[in-house]
Amino acid sequence: MIVQTRFKLDPFEKALFVFCNKQMNKLKILHFDDGFWLYYHRLERNKFKWPMSTEEALKVSKEELRWLLKGYEVRNGSKFKPVEERNYF
Repeated sequence: MIVQTRFKLDPFEKALFVFCNKQMNKLKILHFDDGFWLYYHRLERNKFKWPMSTEEALKVSKEELRWLLKGYEVRNGSKFKPVEERNYF
């Protein structure tokens, strides 16, 4: 229901929908494949570095999802600082 009502997305599409709890130590992943799968992952001592956007769903790549699951931070926007032009004259 959260995927449909809050984020206005189709839970039947070919995607993983990942949710994190408030303590940021538990993840649930919803996946549809001829029925719904629910994956659950809990950290005993650490916390996930979860993107802090609660107003909208964020789209991440497979690589970024792996980073999240390993505890790395995925930020909104570019992963790298923008290159600034230098004036040598």
